[in-house]
Amino acid sequence: MPNLSMMTSAAALALGLSAVAMPAFAQDATPLTLQLKWVTQGQFAGYYVAQEKGFYEEAGLDVTIKPGGPDIAPEQVIAGGGADIIVDWMPAALAAREKGLDIVNIAQPFKKSGMELTCRKDTGIETPEDFKGKTLGVWFSGNEYPFLSWMSKLGLSTEGGPDGVTVIKQGFNVDPLIQEQADCISTMTYNEYWQVIDAGIPESELTVFKYEDQGVATLEDGLYVMGEDLSDPKMVEAYAKFVAASMKGWAYAAENPDEAATIVLDNDMTGAQTEQHQKRMVSEINKLVDGSDGTLDTSAAENTVAVLMGGGSDPVITKQPEGAWVSTVTDKMKELSPQ
Repeated sequence: MPNLSMMTSAAALALGLSAVAMPAFAQDATPLTLQLKWVTQGQFAGYYVAQEKGFYEEAGLDVTIKPGGPDIAPEQVIAGGGADIIVDWMPAALAAREKGLDIVNIAQPFKKSGMELTCRKDTGIETPEDFKGKTLGVWFSGNEYPFLSWMSKLGLSTEGGPDGVTVIKQGFNVDPLIQEQADCISTMTYNEYWQVIDAGIPESELTVFKYEDQGVATLEDGLYVMGEDLSDPKMVEAYAKFVAASMKGWAYAAENPDEAATIVLDNDMTGAQTEQHQKRMVSEINKLVDGSDGTLDTSAAENTVAVLMGGGSDPVITKQPEGAWVSTVTDKMKELSPQ
């Protein structure tokens, strides 16, 4: 984990904005609804911390956080007016945008991808060239896009056969690997990988391919809004305050990971999460946020586009996106709280 002995720039920025936003107490708070990409867990600790610690309230915001799930597509929620802001992966967002949904990335809390493919060593897989003829578990509902681009880059058909790979639709668990139904499965550094370990397969018996290391990483867990909202200066300011307060929450989670995990657990209405798993998840997630102040690295966005367009005869997106990300909100955030 990074050295957290000093307050990150994100925390300092958000603290400054809190001071700017204090007069908002005299007015009604601006309501905003955030739709998460998945269920309540450490993956979203920064938002729950910001809510629990009053960072949103200090910024003059009344934020509602809506958990996601296997049957919830954030793009559909925001398209239907069910959220003002969504947490989404850029591949899914760009695919939806090309189909006509004007969603725009306004901030990027996660600097790095946590996606990986985890394989049993006893399958003989040591390098990506060994995937040929193997069965690989893949998540769908928009999560398959980076994988499909990677297979295309490797020249492997996903239709099966001795010269391709057989793809099975993986549920949001690790059963296919444990039960040897698949040679490899999709995992995240902060979640499913550790489920495999907890299921009794030691790290020494696993081969892991991180998308970051394979040059096919795409941006994950960005913040997206509808493009039309960005023409309203009041909404831009509200979004700027939201991003700053959220990044203050992420900075707090980095400095206090165990407390952040407890806050997540307190907000898990299903009771499905465990303390050990959430503490581990928050620690791993902090490595992906890595002190971000929310500003999007455009080179990482452009690399995401290149990966998605490199899908051979069936690319995820077919043309360079225009207006898919803006710095309007993070620029406003810095304007409100100059450092």
